[in-house]
Order: sequence, then C-alpha cells, then structure tokens
Amino acid sequence: MDMKEPIGSIEAKDDFAPAPPGHSLTEDNSKWAWGKPQQVIDPEVALEQAINSIKEPKVQLEMVKLLMVGASVEMMVEGYLLQAFHEGRFGPDVGLLIKAPLSFYIASIAEEENIPYRFFENDDALEKGTMDDETFLEMMKRNNPTMFNFVREEINKGIREGNAPQPENFLNAKREDK
Repeated sequence: MDMKEPIGSIEAKDDFAPAPPGHSLTEDNSKWAWGKPQQVIDPEVALEQAINSIKEPKVQLEMVKLLMVGASVEMMVEGYLLQAFHEGRFGPDVGLLIKAPLSFYIASIAEEENIPYRFFENDDALEKGTMDDETFLEMMKRNNPTMFNFVREEINKGIREGNAPQPENFLNAKREDK
C-alpha cells in the first residue's frame, strides 16, 4: 500500500515548486552589489559620473556607433542605469531621477555630430496610452462635474460668439498644393 505524505509536511514539498512570495526577503542579499549600501545617493553626482563616463573617447565612439546603427537613446540610457544598479553604484530611485537629463545629454551629442537618432525605442511611444477627447470629457463629467460644467460653458460661450470649430469637409478643407 502506497501512502502519500501529509499535505503541508516537509516530505510532501515539491522540489520544482516556485519559492513562496516573500522568500527573497528572508535571504541575505549583501552577497550582491545591489544588496549593499549604494555608492552614490545624490542624483547630481550620479549624473555627473554618467556624463564623465560618456565623455571618455572610447565610450563616446561606441555610443555614436550605436546611435548610427539605430539604437535608441532610451535603450542606451536604460542599459546604463541597469548596469549601474547591478554594480551597486546607485539605486533605482537615483536612476529614475537621472534618466531624462542623461537622455537629453546623449541626444545633444547626436545633434552635435549630425547623427539621425531615435529617442524612443518604439516609434509610437508618445501616442501610446493617450486618452481621446470623448473619454476625457466623460471622466471629467463623472469625477469633476464642477470643472466639466465650467469647460462646457466656456465652449458654449465660444460657440455663441461665433468661434465654433468647423467640421472638416470638402468645402472648408485646406488645399494641399503639390
């Protein structure tokens, strides 16, 4: 007769089961660089160090090559931030604070070198996740009726004064000369 081990016992534990939630909080993470105190906690210092590393001729040459082959500024910055976090130079909070200025610095180098570059990894990054006007007005009406009524009255006031937006049709369409 084959008896199964009681549920919840050590003997019944599945060796291939995932670790329970919170397991990583019970381990000593100091064996990893990111588990130790950060080397830099001031975002201005971290940004200065990042810019100084980019100014090294070898690094700048490799960065220019990456820009020329189509790597986005966003991808390069995120790679740098991830590497710096893994090495324990600074934490994610400092990385997020220096992400935008570091991106603009790299973009300025591309501009100075007349290199066509991509700022974002996805071409639709600025349009992705945008809210259309109808959804915006419905949410405003539901969540902030005072503001909705104010906006509606301002629009109606403009219409009464003759400033109504004209729908696009063949009569008022702008002619495109080619």
